[in-house]
Parts: sequence; structure tokens; C-alpha cells
Amino acid sequence: MTDDTTLAVIVVNYGSSDLLERNLVPTSRALDDVAVYVVDNRSTSDEASVIRALAEREGWVALLQDENVGFGVGVNRGVDAARADGRTRFLLINPDASIGAPDVRLLLDAVDSSEKIVAAPVITDGAGRVWSAGHVLDLRDGATHGRAWSERNPHAEVRRWLTGAALMINSAAWDAVGGFDEDYFLYWEDVDFSLRIEDAGGRLLLVEEAKAVHDEGGTQGIGDPDVHAKSPLYYYYNVRNRMLLAQKLFDSETVRRWDAVSTAAAREILLRGGKRQLLRPWRPVGAVWRGWRDARRIARRAN
Repeated sequence: MTDDTTLAVIVVNYGSSDLLERNLVPTSRALDDVAVYVVDNRSTSDEASVIRALAEREGWVALLQDENVGFGVGVNRGVDAARADGRTRFLLINPDASIGAPDVRLLLDAVDSSEKIVAAPVITDGAGRVWSAGHVLDLRDGATHGRAWSERNPHAEVRRWLTGAALMINSAAWDAVGGFDEDYFLYWEDVDFSLRIEDAGGRLLLVEEAKAVHDEGGTQGIGDPDVHAKSPLYYYYNVRNRMLLAQKLFDSETVRRWDAVSTAAAREILLRGGKRQLLRPWRPVGAVWRGWRDARRIARRAN
């Protein structure tokens, strides 16, 4: 069994210190010799102070950013700091996700190899329903689906990917692709990372025995209990980055095919927040429209 001295836990935080207290503290205390790196994307000075105090109390490393640098940049800075301290296994975990020490060690065992390996647990929501058991990207239209859809469509042309909400990466895999692509800012960088890992000859593993829990929406809401929309950032970057990934990783025919259904794709992303949000539609619809506009610009440049 791999010991904890190789392990670094990387968390990118944005205004979620209460979630770190609830989710990360128990896990880090249960792991011997783990190093925890909290990359705080600047939200408020008060939040930065709370993160600094929490890190001092728990023996974590707080990497306080002067601005919100995005998820991919935050992950890269956390891993860079961990590597400088000699760590060779990196667990990415969202503030709104929790994982037990035995499950972390199952993931550590899965990547204990000189091979390029990225491993993920099965992730459930707070009600025990499967939230992620691996995902696929449908190459026909750029839609993302879960395992159940993949099993119902065995002949679909797809690529596998693992969510960055809880992800274990060994140093061989990290070195093979040079970390996360920082152009995405937020969302789809884990899809990009997974595809590049496989393109580099690496392996994506779903460790069925390992479990994590994701408090869906814990870091995505808009602060209004009567409207269950995602944040404008969620809408904008999910719509825009779908096309950014196509432009970066696929040929011009794929870009054209995905662009042809971009309006339907944007509508599907909008409706993830439910229909009640449309009673006050300006924020979600405006964010989706801006993402759609910029996605179309990316497609036109690519073609």
C-alpha cells in the first residue's frame, strides 16, 4: 500500500471556507503525513483571512491568489507547490466534495505505478444517488453523458473522461501532459485533461470500490433559495468551453458539426438549472447567450 508521504491534496477554493471546514478537515486529519495545498482564488479579504487561519490551524499550505485565476491555473499552482515539496501523487478535490481516508488510499494504490494513470472514485450526491461513475463525450455533437447513457448507447462514438471534482493523478501522468490547460478558466478543463492523458498513452481508471460524496451546487448557486439556477459563470463557461475543446483537440469537421447544434446545446445547459429560474431569466439567459456568442466566434476562427 502506498504511504501518505507521497500524497498532496489540492483544493481550489473560491468563497467556500465553510465547506473546507466541513469536508476537508476530517479527511486531512485522518491521513498520516498528507500535505494539503489550498489555492484560494481571491473572493474577499475576509475569506482570504479565514483560509489563512484555517491553514495555520491544520498545518496546510495556503496559496493566496491576488485575483480569481480560475480552476485550471489554481490546480497547476497547487501541484507545482506540491512537487517542489517532493510530492508525487495529487488528489484534486472540490470544496463541496468529501472523501474518506480509506477511499483516498484505494485511489493511491490505483496510481502507484510508473505508468501514466489518473483514477477517480464513484461519486454520489447527498441522497446517495450516483453523481459520477465516469463520463463520456459524444463526438457527434459534443454532449456529455454519464455511465447509464453510455451503457444504453454502446455503439456511440465517444471518448471517456473523469471529473475533476475528485481525481487522483500520478506524476507520470502529470508530466505527460503538462498539467491542466489554463485557457478554459472554469469547466471542461477536466474533459480536456482526460482526453490528453489518453492521447499521451495514459490510462483513466474508475475505482469502483472508492467512494466520494459531492454536495452538488455547493459552489455553483446564485445565493437565492427560491431560484435553483447555476451561477452565470457556470452557464457561460459550459457553453463557451464546449467549442473551445473542439477547436483545441479535434478537426475542423468536428468543430463544424458541434457548431451546427450549438443553439440546442446551449439550451440544454441552461435547463440544467431548472425551469423556475426562467421566472427571472436575465442572469442565466444572458450568461448562456454570451457563452453561445463566444463559442460561435471560436468556431468561425477554427474554420
